[in-house]
Amino acid sequence: MSTVSKPGDPAEPPAERPAGKPGKVAHLAPEGARARQAGGQPAADAAEKAAQQPAPKPGRGAPDDSAEETGAGPAPAAKPAAPPIPPPAPAARLHRRHLAVALSFVARVLLPVAVSVWYLTNRAVPQYVSETGFSVRTEELASAFELLGGVAELSGSSSSDTDILYRFIQSSQMVRLVDGRLDLRALWAKADPARDPVFAFHPPGTIEDLTAYWGRMVTVYSDSGTGLIDLEVSAFTPEDARAVAQAIYDEASLMINRLSDIAREDSTRYAAEELDKAVERLKNAREAMTRFRNETQIVDPTASIQSQMGILSSLQAELAQTLIALDTLRDSTTDTDPRVTQAERRVEVIENRIAEERRKLGIGEARSGSASGTVFADVIGEYERLAVDLEFAQQSYTAALAAYDAALGEAQRQSRYLAAHITPSLPEAPQHPAVWASAGLVALFSFLAWAILVLAGYAIRDRR
Repeated sequence: MSTVSKPGDPAEPPAERPAGKPGKVAHLAPEGARARQAGGQPAADAAEKAAQQPAPKPGRGAPDDSAEETGAGPAPAAKPAAPPIPPPAPAARLHRRHLAVALSFVARVLLPVAVSVWYLTNRAVPQYVSETGFSVRTEELASAFELLGGVAELSGSSSSDTDILYRFIQSSQMVRLVDGRLDLRALWAKADPARDPVFAFHPPGTIEDLTAYWGRMVTVYSDSGTGLIDLEVSAFTPEDARAVAQAIYDEASLMINRLSDIAREDSTRYAAEELDKAVERLKNAREAMTRFRNETQIVDPTASIQSQMGILSSLQAELAQTLIALDTLRDSTTDTDPRVTQAERRVEVIENRIAEERRKLGIGEARSGSASGTVFADVIGEYERLAVDLEFAQQSYTAALAAYDAALGEAQRQSRYLAAHITPSLPEAPQHPAVWASAGLVALFSFLAWAILVLAGYAIRDRR
């Protein structure tokens, strides 16, 4: 409670203002100054509004004046001020890097697209496309000799012929052959390289240059599953396009015919060589058999051995009968009986003959200087060897002769030929260059290249 001063008392100095209010203003003033220095007007207004707010009431913020005057005690400490509000981001401005990106987009994307569209519409010469398609056909007819002797078929495979033909059309040999027919350098230079340097051929050029340009003007599609080949031939006039396509078909047909001729010649040559060997083998076998018969004076040793075995059997039967008769005589007469002596002599003669016949057949030891000088066992062995050789030579000759006749029959008919399912067409309207498709591809790849360069540039800038 405040006291009332009486008259005459010395005047008291005026009471000091509580420190809470000036302190708050002093605290906010520097923040407003910093906000102004940062260039943000809203921050300065916020600082001024904070300075104009009334002082806090006693018990909530700053101490009360009455409490200080009465000496109730020191004022409580003020709460810390709220954190300052950060200034908003400044407005976006156009920098030099943005202008550089825009200029690079114009230079790397828009300008190439515009130049390509202008060139394709004003300078490029129209191209006509002739289409053709063909396949390699293979005959698989079996001849009478193949059905009889089981000789394997000699015709080739159409799938391998298709692969060979696909590579042949793209080779420099095909380019040389067609160039010799049509003069491709003059034909493809009709577009005037001075006017259309991109799509026209620049004469004279080497064969490598002509082959590289051939790959641009002749497109080959091959289906290994079906054996079909399709061609698209481009030229600057319809007649030239069809002429090139027809020349390719003719040269491909000649190449397939050459392959067929080579295959037939090889098969015929191999069959003829095998036949000659079989004939020579058969001739040698027959000559050996003839020499054997002349030396032994035996045409068929098998028949001779049978007759010799018959003689030996009859001698053994005669010997058995003679021995029986001799035993009978000995039982009825004495040993001095002339009949016994005669019977014994007969037995001796028959045994000698049997021994001789057995020696001829090789059943016993051969006697040197024998009448025949030939052992039938050796004769039979040599004859069987010669007979086996002769039989094998005859069978080889029969098989070789059948193969040779089959090869000749195959050579007399065409086993492989080129069949066209699409004849070379005469185009009526140009198909190349495709202006909008080509311009779209240029735009796509130009945009991708530009985007990669821009992203790389920003990545390098961020790393710094």
